[in-house]
Amino acid sequence: MSIRLRELIRNVRACKTQADERACIHKECASIRTAFKDENSELRHRNVAKLLFIHMLGYPTHWGQMECLKLIAGSKFLEKRIGYLGLMILLDERQEVLMLVENSLKNDLQSSNQYISGLACCAIGNISSAEICRDLAPEVEKLMVGSNPFVSKKAALCSIRILRKCPELVDTFVDRVGTLLGSRNHAVLLTSLKLMREMCVTEPAMIEQLRRHTSTLIAALKNLVLSGYAPEHDVHGIVDPFLQVEILRMLRILGKGHAETSDQMNDILAQVATNTESAKNAGNAILYECVLTIMAIEVESGLRVLAINILGRFLINRDNNIRYVALNTLHKVVGQDAQAVQRHRNTIVDCLKDTDSSIRQRALELVYALVNEANVKVLVKELLSYLIACDVEFKDELTQRICHVVEKYSTDKEWHVDTIIATLSVSTSFSSEETVCSMIALITSTPTLQAYATHKLYMQRLRRQ
Repeated sequence: MSIRLRELIRNVRACKTQADERACIHKECASIRTAFKDENSELRHRNVAKLLFIHMLGYPTHWGQMECLKLIAGSKFLEKRIGYLGLMILLDERQEVLMLVENSLKNDLQSSNQYISGLACCAIGNISSAEICRDLAPEVEKLMVGSNPFVSKKAALCSIRILRKCPELVDTFVDRVGTLLGSRNHAVLLTSLKLMREMCVTEPAMIEQLRRHTSTLIAALKNLVLSGYAPEHDVHGIVDPFLQVEILRMLRILGKGHAETSDQMNDILAQVATNTESAKNAGNAILYECVLTIMAIEVESGLRVLAINILGRFLINRDNNIRYVALNTLHKVVGQDAQAVQRHRNTIVDCLKDTDSSIRQRALELVYALVNEANVKVLVKELLSYLIACDVEFKDELTQRICHVVEKYSTDKEWHVDTIIATLSVSTSFSSEETVCSMIALITSTPTLQAYATHKLYMQRLRRQ
């Protein structure tokens, strides 16, 4: 007699040894095989569900693949649900048996039941081969522009798989994006943005065609920023942060390298940057994407300063993850606006004293990038303080960097000599012929410096004795 899935799980958990578990599974597999041979259709969905559990435990279940196809061909939603789940878990796109389910997929895509159509879209989006994608693309395209938002969002996600398998079909879906963006349903908007990004990745030339939707995206983002409380999409007081993040990512792609499109975004990006609450992680996620968008497109210098100031606020956050992200991003954008980043130099230097080694390492790289002729003495002093306290494995790398910035930016030769001597005396294990040769060349070429350098080296020698 067939037992329920719950009972099988209970029996497996009750096994005290691996041998007991194998015996329990083999016994149940034999029972399931017998039921399959007897063509017991009433309990087929229960047996396939148990087969999926057995597969999760690592036992071979390939012999039950055809039963999944029989369930999919059935008329009941319960059978189709288990059948499609089994199809996506037990099969993959390389197996020829998958071609046998193509007709069932086509019929289910045309079903009047939205949940059955959704199951078919999920299956296509997970395991469909290039041939199946090519054959069923017209059916998926029809579902994208239907009146049912549940089916539309599933079809949009399904079309991402189709584009990955058949990039040549990108023109088929480009006209449908405008229809999806016109929807008031947040899930449809979210999936349409995912589809737009996939189009840009698959065929970069599509970016030019998709720029005509910029005003629609800006209007949607403005509505989210200025709208009041919406409980169905609210995350800690932030209205639908997932959709806001996706819109910002798409705007970043559309505005990059295009001044006219970027000009349209200036106002909304400023609103997002100033109106989004930073006390919650959801707000910080939006601000982070806003900063990346501002730094990637053609915007006014004032907006760039605003973006870098947001990262400066992140640096004083108590969450180490947010501080790490801020340091990492500042390091990427320091080449675009070094002066704005310099305003946060003291906060960045303070990060060198953090207890988290990853924070210290990122801060060190950023400080190294900030050094110039005007601040070399101040920053090298901080780096020397950090050199004394840092872990042994970082000393050699840090010593090399200090020597490099001193040689590159120093304008005071006596300070140059003092700093190199102090650095090498702290990091006793560091040895670099390049640094030593550079020091000797400096002293040799500057007669007025020779007596000073000799005295300093002699005093350092006495201290070490």
